Amino acid sequence: MTCQKGLEAKFMRRFYSLVVTLVLLLAFAASAQNVPAATSTQPSPAAGDENTQLRQELDQMKKAVAALEERLTTQEKAAQEKDKKVEVKQALAGDQPTTAELATEVKDLDHRMSQTERRGALDRINFTGDYRFEAHSIWGNVPAHYDGMQLQNLVVKTLFYVNTNGGLLPPSIDAINNNVAQNYAGYQYFTNNLTFSELKAVMAQFPPSMQQQLFGMLQPATLVGRSSNDTSILYTNRLRLNLDSKINDDLSVTARLSMYKAWGDSTGVQVFNGQPSSMNIDGTTAGVPNSDMLRVERAYFTWNHVGGSPLYLSIGRRPSTEGPPLNFRNDEPRGGTPSGALIDFQFDGITVGYHFNDKMVWRLCYGVGYQAGFGNGNILKSPADRLKDTHLMGVNLDLYSTEKTFVQATYAHAFNVTDGFNGLLVLPVNPVTGDPVNAPVVMRYTPSTNLGAINLFGVNLNQKVGNLDLYASANYSGTRPNGTTSPFGGLMSDPFETPVDRNGGMFYVGARYSIPKDDGRTKVGFEFNHGTKYWFNFAQAEDDIIAPKTSTRGDVYETYVTHRIYERFILKLGYIRYNYNFSGSGWHVGAPKDLNTTAILGFPTYKDAQMLSLGLTTRF
Repeated sequence: MTCQKGLEAKFMRRFYSLVVTLVLLLAFAASAQNVPAATSTQPSPAAGDENTQLRQELDQMKKAVAALEERLTTQEKAAQEKDKKVEVKQALAGDQPTTAELATEVKDLDHRMSQTERRGALDRINFTGDYRFEAHSIWGNVPAHYDGMQLQNLVVKTLFYVNTNGGLLPPSIDAINNNVAQNYAGYQYFTNNLTFSELKAVMAQFPPSMQQQLFGMLQPATLVGRSSNDTSILYTNRLRLNLDSKINDDLSVTARLSMYKAWGDSTGVQVFNGQPSSMNIDGTTAGVPNSDMLRVERAYFTWNHVGGSPLYLSIGRRPSTEGPPLNFRNDEPRGGTPSGALIDFQFDGITVGYHFNDKMVWRLCYGVGYQAGFGNGNILKSPADRLKDTHLMGVNLDLYSTEKTFVQATYAHAFNVTDGFNGLLVLPVNPVTGDPVNAPVVMRYTPSTNLGAINLFGVNLNQKVGNLDLYASANYSGTRPNGTTSPFGGLMSDPFETPVDRNGGMFYVGARYSIPKDDGRTKVGFEFNHGTKYWFNFAQAEDDIIAPKTSTRGDVYETYVTHRIYERFILKLGYIRYNYNFSGSGWHVGAPKDLNTTAILGFPTYKDAQMLSLGLTTRF
């Protein structure tokens, strides 16, 4: 309001000034018209004096008007400054905000600050991931073999016959079965109280000649002919979510959540079929089709430059799957730290690393494969029956790492290895008696004994030559048993054998060519690996539907084509063929059997298998 009044006053002063000037000009014009005209062409002296006087008066009026305007301008400036002072005084003298108003303003500011902090926190988490659809067709052949579980069942029934018939051996298979039928209640009591240790002790009392005679009678009754095992179509979904957060320049947190399932199956537990990937254990839950549950596959923090040094520390669920050279066939960068030819297995642990330079990194790794003191009812067992923890220790050295060349060495040692790991499964037969489990119930498997130690060592070499990627891997495994066996066997030995040291090996070679015409968006690859009779690695989480190919005791051929439809949308067509020479691939328990003979197999296995796959992967 004050500013408005000042403007009005200024306008009126300007208006009055213009009116005065206009009046003076009109008066001058009127006086000039009243002067009489001269009678001659020459003006008279009196007229000239009068005009000169009028001009002088006009000049004085102009000067007066200019002085008046200058004074008005000065007055206007003073008035504006006065108006500003009045406004400031009025603002200062105005009503002060109340306590309630101040509280409301503070609350609003706090809310806006919280929203800003929340947005800042979310900005610190980088979310990425991928979704993959695959379709598989599988053809496999199971060789003729003797059913080991049925044979063990007949052995148990034979021991029951001996107990109920005065120590005599049965004359035939029919005599064994009839004895059980006639004394079924006694048989149930006998088997319910039979332990593997007792069974092993009784079998040891039979002389070798008597054992040979007994097995000569029982074994033919367990023969299973050659058969095929085909799956015309199998669809799978896999969703992985990556969470990365950089806390500061030296501290970060990384996690990966995974869901991997076959279409139409979300049970999370498979029927045990003799393959290591059919057990739902800690190391495989996200690596093989399981269920629609989102599981924590990886979760760890990394602390770099500890104490300002090149040392770093990382603790949590380790990035121990999809290591080199397995990443080539999926057109992905290196996915895990250790060599994928040796370890493709989830575990919890600690890594201490040292960066010698940009091309060389040393890592010391530690993990736990089996924890005996939690969840296994140790307090219910006598001290002599309690198991030791299974600890894993390893050293990984990236000797030389550039965009074109990669050289890596990995060593791992497993202490106090058990006859399996904690897991869930549907077991079709009782592993001690061989009797069928009548109800398909989900059971929690717990290891029964410590078997010894396992050593693994391998070297990887990758080299890029133009548009061609060449890679090779040479690996060694060694088992060092402690002499113990379980119903599943000992380290590389059958249940009733005495285990001894065994050594195995595997080599893996591959080549991948990037077609230059489409800027390398299309890649064609071929891979081959061969494993010996006693070869073993921790690769149960390897993403192969049939079985982990790097665990094969035999030959595996794989060829594939990948094409990037878009930068983050990849089509893959792949074919893989397994030729097994020995049984037990992927298992550290049980003696490998030559599959070119009619062998005794605890569970069926493939002699050969092949799979054709089509997949689409989108990364986001």
